[in-house]
Parts: sequence; structure tokens; C-alpha cells
Amino acid sequence: MEKKHYSLEVRENNRLIRIFQIIFGFVCIAVAGYWLVYNINAVKSDGTLWITIIFITCFGAYLAWSGFGYGSRFIEFADGVIRLKKNSILPPLDIIASEVELIEVYPLKFIVKFKSGKKDLTRLGITDIEKIEMVKDEIISFASVHNIPLEIKNENLI
Repeated sequence: MEKKHYSLEVRENNRLIRIFQIIFGFVCIAVAGYWLVYNINAVKSDGTLWITIIFITCFGAYLAWSGFGYGSRFIEFADGVIRLKKNSILPPLDIIASEVELIEVYPLKFIVKFKSGKKDLTRLGITDIEKIEMVKDEIISFASVHNIPLEIKNENLI
């Protein structure tokens, strides 16, 4: 089975936007560093200065992280493993087929129940219906290839 990669992002950033993210990320970090050096000897440095420096540093690091492409959300299907990155900051989760007890597929989400008793909920969003259908079809084929029980459910709002 070849590796299939699906982006879970609402839109893909082009190269120019990613370059600007990297540049502005480093600018934010440099400004926070300048404030830190300039105000380190200030007689009256209060907590708001430190909160501002920490916030701008974290924001700059996030911008650079996203600009380098590490912040994108995705789902990847490979031999016996689903690699899922639901959050732009946290590392991806590897779902190994032998550890899965059940997969429940809903119209806009899917739930993976592990043999250890843990559950993992993934929301697919509502923006790109074609991409959601491709991901759901790939989950169904992954479950059938690896003999994982699968339940397709509909949600009732009432």
C-alpha cells in the first residue's frame, strides 16, 4: 500500500505567504529579544512587560514553525498505520491497525476506539466536502484491508 496524504487545512498557503510567516516570525522574536535586552536593567519592570515579551516570542515561534511547514494538519495512510495530526502545535498521532478495536465513521467526524480503552475523536470540518469524502473512503478501505470492525453512523440533531 502506498502512502496517501490528505491535508486537513482549510486552505493551502503558497510559498510567498510561508516566506512572510517565517520573516515576521523572526522579526517578532527579534523585537522581543530587543525589549528583553533594553529593559532588563529597567528599575521598574512590571509583569506586563514580561508577559508581552513571552507572548511575542511564542507568537513569533509559532509563525516561523508554521512557515517552515511543521504546523500543517494532515492525515496520512500507510501500511498498517494512520498518521494523524489534528493540531498545528502537537506532534502527529500514529494509529497502528493492530491496536484498533473499532472505527466509527460519522458524516463530519470519525472516532477510533483502541483496545486499551482510549478513544480518539477527529473532526473533519465542513469546508471541503470532497476532501472529507475522500478521507472517509480511505478510512473505510483501511479498515477493510486490516480487518478492523467499522460502523458507519448518522447523527440525528433532534
